[in-house]
Parts: sequence; structure tokens; C-alpha cells
Amino acid sequence: MTVLIQQACEAGARLERACAVLEISPRTLQRWREEGEVKADGRQVAAQERTSANRLSEAERQHLLEVANRPEFVSKPPSQIVPTLADQGAYLASESSFYRLLRAEKQLAHRGKAKAPAHSRPQPLVASGPSQVWSWDITYLATTVMGMFFYLYLILDVFSRKIVGWEVYAEQTSELAEVVFRKAHLREGVGTRELVLHSDNGSPMKGATLLATLQRLGVVPSFSRPSVSNDNPYSEALFKTCKYHPGFPEKPFENLEKARHWVAGFVGWYNEEHRHSGIRFVTPGERHRGEDQVILEQRKAVYEAAKAKHPERWSGDIRNWDRVESVSLNPSKSDWADARKQTQNAA
Repeated sequence: MTVLIQQACEAGARLERACAVLEISPRTLQRWREEGEVKADGRQVAAQERTSANRLSEAERQHLLEVANRPEFVSKPPSQIVPTLADQGAYLASESSFYRLLRAEKQLAHRGKAKAPAHSRPQPLVASGPSQVWSWDITYLATTVMGMFFYLYLILDVFSRKIVGWEVYAEQTSELAEVVFRKAHLREGVGTRELVLHSDNGSPMKGATLLATLQRLGVVPSFSRPSVSNDNPYSEALFKTCKYHPGFPEKPFENLEKARHWVAGFVGWYNEEHRHSGIRFVTPGERHRGEDQVILEQRKAVYEAAKAKHPERWSGDIRNWDRVESVSLNPSKSDWADARKQTQNAA
């Protein structure tokens, strides 16, 4: 190589241009000449493939693909698959490894039916335990009759994300909302404990019947800010999960009985099977009953054991499985920034 450069320079080429053609720098050529050697190529063998220490083997990659395409995982993203495997006492790879593999195999299409929507924030409320802050709303369910709808009433515990009350009716009124809430309040055994019920500004939410019941039970009503649409995020997110669930009927509901039957199945799945991303991928039921602490400690032990077995595959600390101790319903910008900073530090 040095001979070729020398010949090019003698023929009138500039040294920098001759070196650039052969993809070396003039400084490299100078070093070779100082060493007193004429080399075909003095560089280290760049074409030699370097194998990363944390790279999965081909057998491991095939096993990950098989797991990701199992019937119980085929409609779930890696963010749902990895915690489920951890609960089963198995660690195969990180979420990022699953994502890279699925992307390489062109299997990274969205596994639900829609992208997560963006939500505005309601007034600040903080829950550090169950039955402190509830959020509720009503959504439409299409029927086979054009222009007619059923109405799904859903009450959500903000701390645990558990659905604590629900019903499907053929109309939306404050009287029906009062019935749904009163049953949930009794079933959850709230009693005289302080509870805040958040909702938007719809007429069923501000109806006299519901407000009178809230006052009688000592429940504090909270409403979204006026003139701000879509600012009840936990309920809106729940409706998104409901309507984009893989099992949501493609055709409208024929009658109330069928609508209630499907919603009952969804509520059971959501409360006891769905691992919620906002609460470290435990189910709402587990968190509501206080079982999430033990589950998260077990996951942490699984990850620590996996890191001890293959430390070369970990560039830092294990995944953060610390319990989310409090949940805010639209914190202020400063509180939100502080919470985000604490989360990043903990991770």
C-alpha cells in the first residue's frame, strides 16, 4: 500500500488525496514509514468480525422467537411478555433484546389495534393507597340499530387501576350513575374514609342525584377543567384498553345482555390478568390487595440471579422493580418533573 501511495505522489498526486483513496490518513502512513516497514496494509484487520460479549446465540434467538409467538404472547408487546416470564421464574432476555429481535424478523408491528392516545391533565390529586381517588366516565358502545348506543359506566381506582364499579345501560343519567357508584362504594367497603371521585363535566357527572349521594357519603367530587377536552386520562386510557382489546367484538352489540356479558369478561381480565405498565406490570387486582410488593421483590431476585449468571450481558443495574408508592392524577409541571427525575434516578 505504501508503494502505491509513493507511486501516485511521484506521478503528481497530492498525498492527502492518495491516502483518502486507500482510506487511511497521512498520519498513519507517516507512522508506518517511521517504523521502517513497507506494508501492504498496516491497519488492524477491520473486516474481522467482532462478537459482542452480550450477544445472544442463534439458539437463544430462535427460542425467544418461539416464546414471543406462543398463543399467550402473540398479541402482546415485549413490555408485557418480559414481566410475565419473570413471574414464572424465567428470564430469557431484556425487553430491548426482544424488540431488536422482533424488529429484525419484521414482527414488530403494533400488537394491539391502535397507538396510545395523548391525554390532557386534570387537577392535581395524589393517591397513596386504594380507595383514595377514583376516576369514572361513560363511553359509547355501538348497537345494531343505527344511531342507538349502549352506555358503559366504569369507575376506576387511580392508585391500583382496578375497575371497582361498572354497568351497561341503554341511557346515561345521573340516577344510573348514582346506582353504579353506590354499589361500588359499598362493595369496596369505603365507609367513612375520605374518597375523591374525579370525572369530566358531563351532565350525568354533575346531576343532582349523584352529587346528593356523594355529599351524604362524605365523598369529595372533582371535575376536569372547563373547556379542556380529554382531560380525564386514567378513565380515557381504560376505555382505550377496553375498545382495542383483541377480543373486542368487531360487530355492534345486539342487546344489553350480550354487551354486559362481554364487559364482565373484560373486567375480569383487566383486573386479574392484565399487567399494567403504570404500576410496574402487576395486575390491578394484585396491587389493590397489596400483593404487588412480594411479586416485585421476586422479580428483582430473578433479575439479580440472571445478572449474576451472565454479568457480561449487563451494562448497568438491573431493571427497576421498585413499587410505585403513589399515583398522581395530573400533577403540576414542577411535581411531574420531580417525579420523572426520581424515576430516572431509581432506574
